[in-house]
Amino acid sequence: MGTDYAITVGLVIGLFSIPAMVSGYADERFPRAAMAAFILSAAIIALAWSANPELYSFAELPNVVVRVIASIIN
Repeated sequence: MGTDYAITVGLVIGLFSIPAMVSGYADERFPRAAMAAFILSAAIIALAWSANPELYSFAELPNVVVRVIASIIN
């Protein structure tokens, strides 16, 4: 279950960093923090996937996120 949390946190960080990168490019400045957050999220996802590769696939990612949200709510 720990890798489920890692993948979910990595996805959330990655999703929030994409608008920040686009905003940085639109303002004609280099988005250092947003790119660092995106690389961090990719590293977290890769670490969690390498810990248990047969459990996670692209089709399984929505189920992983729902499991994490359900465990937080309960």
